[in-house]
Amino acid sequence: MPVKIRLQRHGSKKRPFYFIVVADARAPRDGKFIQKLGTYNPLTSPATVQLDRQKSLEWLHKGAQPTDTVRKILSQKGVLYLKHLLRGVKLGLFDDATAMEKFQSWHLEHEAQIQKRQQQAMQERRARRNPPYRRQERPAPRASEGQEG
Repeated sequence: MPVKIRLQRHGSKKRPFYFIVVADARAPRDGKFIQKLGTYNPLTSPATVQLDRQKSLEWLHKGAQPTDTVRKILSQKGVLYLKHLLRGVKLGLFDDATAMEKFQSWHLEHEAQIQKRQQQAMQERRARRNPPYRRQERPAPRASEGQEG
């Protein structure tokens, strides 16, 4: 049974939201799936991805083939890099501790870049926003000028 890791579309018209799922390649896009690995929301800036790294790594080791978009998401989250490092451990190129140390250093650097991108996007949104409308205050009429008595 060929197994794929792919996106399953949810959300309303022109407002996509995706589940990252493991499914039989013959099943329809939004049909039956084996396991849910996470979510992907392309509408936020930058796109929001929630992913169970351990489950996705297990499915990759079992031979599941990711689609192009999911491959990019897994690469962004470091799952493919972790798989690469674990293959090096299996071949005896370095030990487990070194592999985890390399992954942790990469992960910290990558998270800092993501935070920087989020802050830039937030600043751009604030800059595009129009300043709030302020009503100009009229001077209050003086009682001595308007009435005689």
